[in-house]
Amino acid sequence: MKGQASVCVVGSLNMDLVVRAPRIPHPGETLLGNTYRTFAGGKGANQAVAAARMLGGQGWVALVGCVGDDPHGAKLKAALEPEGVDLSRVLTRDPEMHPTGLALITVAEGGENTIVVSPGANASLTAGDVEAAKDTIAAAGVLLCQLEVPTTAIAAGVKIAKEAGRAVILNAAPARPLPPELIKQVDVLVVNKSEAAVMLAMDPSVDAARLALRLPDLGAPTVILTQGAHGAILAHKGRPRRMAAVPVHAVDSVGAGDAFCGALAAGWGEVHAAIKSKSHDEYRLVEEAVRIATIAGGLATTKAGALPSMPRRAEVDELAKKG
Repeated sequence: MKGQASVCVVGSLNMDLVVRAPRIPHPGETLLGNTYRTFAGGKGANQAVAAARMLGGQGWVALVGCVGDDPHGAKLKAALEPEGVDLSRVLTRDPEMHPTGLALITVAEGGENTIVVSPGANASLTAGDVEAAKDTIAAAGVLLCQLEVPTTAIAAGVKIAKEAGRAVILNAAPARPLPPELIKQVDVLVVNKSEAAVMLAMDPSVDAARLALRLPDLGAPTVILTQGAHGAILAHKGRPRRMAAVPVHAVDSVGAGDAFCGALAAGWGEVHAAIKSKSHDEYRLVEEAVRIATIAGGLATTKAGALPSMPRRAEVDELAKKG
């Protein structure tokens, strides 16, 4: 496996149980929803598929993670295999101890959602498991991680990638405090407003722009605060820039952030090379990569489900021309 058009994802695989409702229920309230549907998902799986679809066969994507030896685990693998994602580093656990991860998702009219995740086998991913995938991680141009697996596993992957001179993108979701030394090894930190507030220990009601100005203090040279339909705020080496979203008809926002991250990872190999070589195109390439990722995130909201909604390169390119 060679070349910069390559991504290794260390992350989760979940089965998503999705029910649509008129709105998000209030605490203690019961609402009648519609029939539920099941979708393959999990941030790791979603982002791996998003990256693979954006590369469109012009590169490779590998996934490091865990599932249970159960029907959900088998269904997840069956959904990922046709996408061209290398699953040789996806481990299978005893379902009695570590069943496949499960996400319970409520989607309101208009696309707003709430998600509760039961990690299951994802929580069993160890630093040793990740270290066993060292060759795959070191061969990839970009390592992409999220926080639905243990921090120790993420740290092991980041260490391998950095020692190999590869780029590291961390989507710090779901939000939790992280060791400062880990964040400082990350090349790109991607968070939404609530995740940024947790990482900065600030009130979540604070204006997004204020949070974005504080995020570089965490140590990552590139930080991106995603804002859904409002686009994103990018800060690369201290230079802030608002990135507008392309208008779409949203029906389900589940997976939008994953589409953003997968698309970003698919294009970041070229950006990383420009940064390392101190190319004059560096800032232009950074902004273009974030613009394409923003379009991919928007397109993901136009289809139901997480993994099924990950857009393909042709769709993104078509909308990019209109924007």
